[in-house]
Amino acid sequence: MRAGAPLVTTYLVTGGAGFIGSHLCDRPLAEGHRVIAVDDLSTGRIANLAEARGYGKEFTFFNMDVRAEGLLPLFERHRPEVVMHLAAQSGVRPSLDDPVFDASVNLMGFLNVMECSAKTGVRKVVYAASGGTLYGEARKLPTKETAAAGARPLSPYGISKRAPLDYLAYYERYRAIEYVALALANVYGPRQDPHGEAGVVAVFASKMLAGQAPTIFGDGNQTRDYVFVDDAVHAFALAAERGSGRVVNIGTGLETSVNALYRMLAQLTGFSGPPERGPLPPGDLRRSALDNALAAEVLGWKPWTHLEDGLSETVAFLKGI
Repeated sequence: MRAGAPLVTTYLVTGGAGFIGSHLCDRPLAEGHRVIAVDDLSTGRIANLAEARGYGKEFTFFNMDVRAEGLLPLFERHRPEVVMHLAAQSGVRPSLDDPVFDASVNLMGFLNVMECSAKTGVRKVVYAASGGTLYGEARKLPTKETAAAGARPLSPYGISKRAPLDYLAYYERYRAIEYVALALANVYGPRQDPHGEAGVVAVFASKMLAGQAPTIFGDGNQTRDYVFVDDAVHAFALAAERGSGRVVNIGTGLETSVNALYRMLAQLTGFSGPPERGPLPPGDLRRSALDNALAAEVLGWKPWTHLEDGLSETVAFLKGI
């Protein structure tokens, strides 16, 4: 390495072929780092890694479940310094149907990642927490991180995504692994799965582009905080070096109702029909928005993508696939 050249860091991204994970592989590669991606392809897609694979030997992909025994040899061979842990069972409804599977992936898979990290000298773990489920039905909006202490998640998914926060504090104290837990709002953008349950933007937009009416569950007045994927990835990149020992909200602080989202996407896609209607599923939050003041303070992060611009970019991507 020439004098004055930036140090190369090896990142390991679990869930690396997924929507957010694949974008998270692209960012450090573009900055000259090495990236190892691990994904069992249950929901991730190889196509999401087209850009990352263009970096040749700087990028390596392993088709592996984070619960697998083979994860430790992988860590031992590649010695990552920073782990971005995104692999998860990420649906509320599947967790209601099968809490045991949900816990197996989100708790035992997480612990396998942490044990591998501890045994191989990983410097820092950045954990993708769920800002939408962590706080349950929050009393104040936008919700601050301090609300986590007394919160009651409404689903097994919310429980299994919250429990790692206590484990992270343990691993920091007794195993010397720094961490940041990013409590993500509803992330949307290109590569989001239009067939999954978590990506309402992709689901609505893809149906509208196909001339089909999306389904709005409940009265449509329930709200979410939508943050663009590039903004979320920027938070992960900053968290690799900042904010240790903290749970940090990554959101816009703004509420957008499902009805308003529907209207915006209908205008962008040229869809003019009314929505289908369905009953609100159990475990669904009524309102959600995340206060991002701490993110600005400890990460130097703030969202810069307006919802209209991010939706426009997402629709353009869906038109092209």
